[in-house]
Amino acid sequence: MRVIEELELDGRIVTRVGGADLCALLDISPAALTDLKKRGIAVHLKHDSYDLWATVTAYTAHLRSMAARWGSEAEAEGLTAARARLAREKADEAARRNAVALDQLVKAEDVTRAWSDVLRKVRAGVLAVPSRVRSALPHLTAVDMAVIDREVRDTLEGLAHGDD
Repeated sequence: MRVIEELELDGRIVTRVGGADLCALLDISPAALTDLKKRGIAVHLKHDSYDLWATVTAYTAHLRSMAARWGSEAEAEGLTAARARLAREKADEAARRNAVALDQLVKAEDVTRAWSDVLRKVRAGVLAVPSRVRSALPHLTAVDMAVIDREVRDTLEGLAHGDD
């Protein structure tokens, strides 16, 4: 690091250093140094010249303040875990949206409606069996047809209520 000059200002020694050297010392980018300057953390003296001690003191105070916001180590771990959980949830949501967009995932209401339509058609077809049997087997009596009709209806009723 190259110190530009030291001079006495208001009874204290001011060590001036260039921006590039200050960036190297603090391990920050020139853009970060500009941001620190705008926020009053980096003490700018004149073109490409900073007060080394005042800037380092303000920067370390700034870092301590940021670290204090994290709280204890357990709180920091909790925050990290919460951020990881949020990232997983966002990834899951994105995967769900993609699956919906690719028609790999459907809404439960759509499935329920489709199955209801299918089962209504099945029921109508099964209820039509006695009349088709009557047409195909005209020799069956009205009692025979009533028995067939009752068995079909009892079977459908049992299926509707989950009976075996």
